[in-house]
Amino acid sequence: MIVLLSVMILSFFSLMGLQAYYLKLNADMREDQFSEEVKRSLYEVARLLEEEETLQYLNKNLTTPSSKTRIIQSTTAFMSDGDVQMQKMRSMRDSSQKYSTVRVKTNVFISMKHGSNSIQESSRIMQNKLKERFLHNRALLDDILIRLMSDTYIRPIEERVDFLTLNEILDRELENNGINTTHYFSIINNDGKEIYRSANFDEYASDVECYNQILFPNDPAPQSNYIKVFFPTKQKFITSNSLFVPSIFFTILLLFTFGFSLAIISRQKRLSEMRTDFMNNMTHELKTPVSTISLAAQMLNDESVPKTPTMVGHLSKTIKDETKRLSQQIEKVLQMSIFEKESSALKLQEMDINEMILTIAGTFAIKVENTGGDIQTELYAENATALVDEIHFTNIIYNLMDNAVKYSKGALILRLKTWNEKNKLMISIEDNGIGIKKSNLKSIFDKFYRVPTGSIHNVKGFGLGLAYVKKVVTDHGGTIKVESELDKGTKFIISVPLNNTLK
Repeated sequence: MIVLLSVMILSFFSLMGLQAYYLKLNADMREDQFSEEVKRSLYEVARLLEEEETLQYLNKNLTTPSSKTRIIQSTTAFMSDGDVQMQKMRSMRDSSQKYSTVRVKTNVFISMKHGSNSIQESSRIMQNKLKERFLHNRALLDDILIRLMSDTYIRPIEERVDFLTLNEILDRELENNGINTTHYFSIINNDGKEIYRSANFDEYASDVECYNQILFPNDPAPQSNYIKVFFPTKQKFITSNSLFVPSIFFTILLLFTFGFSLAIISRQKRLSEMRTDFMNNMTHELKTPVSTISLAAQMLNDESVPKTPTMVGHLSKTIKDETKRLSQQIEKVLQMSIFEKESSALKLQEMDINEMILTIAGTFAIKVENTGGDIQTELYAENATALVDEIHFTNIIYNLMDNAVKYSKGALILRLKTWNEKNKLMISIEDNGIGIKKSNLKSIFDKFYRVPTGSIHNVKGFGLGLAYVKKVVTDHGGTIKVESELDKGTKFIISVPLNNTLK
């Protein structure tokens, strides 16, 4: 049993450890992926801001009178040269066709060859002109871009960035990278001062929780303006798209199943031990009276034993007492059948519980007096009439008082008390016996359970008495509880409804 439990516990916690490791591994991987997507988005935002600023500046400068004049002149010159070259190419093409036509009649091959060289030369001149114009226009654009960089990067960041446009670009890029969770951002300038903050941005968010990206990193002298983005629901977003939640659920389910299984195994082990004790006790309890009866019968049949009236009377009384004892033990065993039913077959009738207790106390008076003690009755219940099964209810009072006698130490003081409490009849049976340890109180109503009696070894039984008491009280719609202190005594308190409505 211990080996099985050890293996189960080791296997369970090993499985838990592996699952926790893989959950952490998966969470780390999801967080790295999230961070990579955010950084990619912020880099794209910075690139688009630079592109937007460049396009705006080009549009502004290319539409100014001076720039427009230079572009028009360059374009006109390029177009004029192009027209001249095109005319030359057309003339050479016509010449080539003319020479090609008369070649058959005049066999003038040199003229044809001369026309081909002229086309190649014109093509080369055209390419050189295109290259010159390209270099000229490129120099013009370079001049504009140089002025762009010199004019813009020294301006404050709030003049270079439209924050509403930035917010739209940021939203779009994050969504394009699959991040659609809530986010806020702020803009920090060169002096480390926050110049813009979106609504609901947490100013106390740590740098670890935020993602930073420098704005306009390609400026001639890179500035420290940057955007700081905060994701308040980052962890929820990461775990929502992973196996974290179902893993936690099934782990809790597995833990519950494991604990439940251990409880069942422990309970079955305890029941098995109690059943073994029960069989041993039953064997002993039944064997003793049978052996005594058998011995008495043998003595009656033995001719060597004188059959005097005194001897016969003694043997007859022994057989009668042991037969009664055997009958009682069999009756206790038969009481086990009551536990197999959800509800006992009770024959309810109105009974005065005060009178019932007085009758049982009179029967027990001799037993209690033999211990040098006394029975004290305090029957204060004004309404003591309840619907009860006379036999079963008498048995439970008898069993509780009998236990008080069995587990007494010296002179027994047995207190029987009744009183009314709302619509209930309360009954208490209190003794000054050996008491019960608190650790044993929770199990005393279990079947086959017997409280360890320490130095008292003469108490016999099957461990069914208190289980039977609780079953009968419950079937009457009542409750029973116990209060006890070791070496000071025990009190049982029974509650029975006066208006009994049993199903």
